[in-house]
Formats: sequence, C-alpha cells, structure tokens
Amino acid sequence: MQYWLMKSEPNEFSIDDLLTKKRSLWDGIRNYQVRNMLRDQVRVGDQAFFYHSNTGKETGIVGLMEIVREAYPDPTQFDATSNYFDPKSNPSMTRWFAVDVKFIKKFNRPVLLSELRNEKKLSRMALLKKGNRLSVTKLSKNEFLFILRLAENKLYRV
Repeated sequence: MQYWLMKSEPNEFSIDDLLTKKRSLWDGIRNYQVRNMLRDQVRVGDQAFFYHSNTGKETGIVGLMEIVREAYPDPTQFDATSNYFDPKSNPSMTRWFAVDVKFIKKFNRPVLLSELRNEKKLSRMALLKKGNRLSVTKLSKNEFLFILRLAENKLYRV
C-alpha cells in the first residue's frame, strides 16, 4: 500500500462533496508529473489524505479517502463544456488521467498547514518543500501515520 496527499479547492470539490457522493473520480489533473504518478504509481487500495487548498483561510488536511479505481482517461479533457477541457487531447492518445476515490473519513478538525510545518518529523514532506505546488504528492508510511495521529488528536498541540 502507498500513501498520498491529494489537493482540491473546496469550492471546486470538497470533502463534504465526497462524503455526499461516497465515491468520485479525481479529475482535472493538468500537470505531467502528477499525471505520471496517477498513471504509473497510484493503485487500488492506496490511502490518500484529502487536502483543502486555496480556502481563503488556512489550508489543511480534512479527511481520508481510498483509491478504488486505477488511472483511466480523464473524461473532462474531451468535454468542451468542462473547465478541464484540453483541445489537444485525443481519445486515441490520452494525455490526462483520473482515478476514482472513496470517502473513508472526515476529520473532526483540519490538520492545518502551519501545524504540519511545525513538526520536525514531517520536514521532508513534499508539501512542505519550497515551491512545491503539485496537487498530488506521495507520503512515506511514517508521514502518513504521524499525520493520522495528528488528525485523531492523539498528538494535538496547542
């Protein structure tokens, strides 16, 4: 099993949207590095934190989900009415991929970005590296478990 952090702007798709749907495609990836991760590394059964980005206030990890379908052509790339339409995409040579995720849990409180930055055990985490703006990043098992404990208030620091 692998572990991931996947970002979404809550006004586009939030943890509450996933809670309502229970399962959804994770679409709109338009970065080649992230596309390659989705296509080549993300597998069914992997766990992912749901991260709310660009919230207008402090951002953070708000829940947990599971990958339930491996990469397949992102249908939004072919839909001219979609914000993620790509006129250069071609069904015979797919450029962009999506995965399906399943809701597991919404945390009682977000694990804020500032909190993550204050944890020495997370100093190597890709999200915290200067200039990293990737919407999907890989986590080590230790990072994942540490953050899960933070989310469950077992390590909560005021």
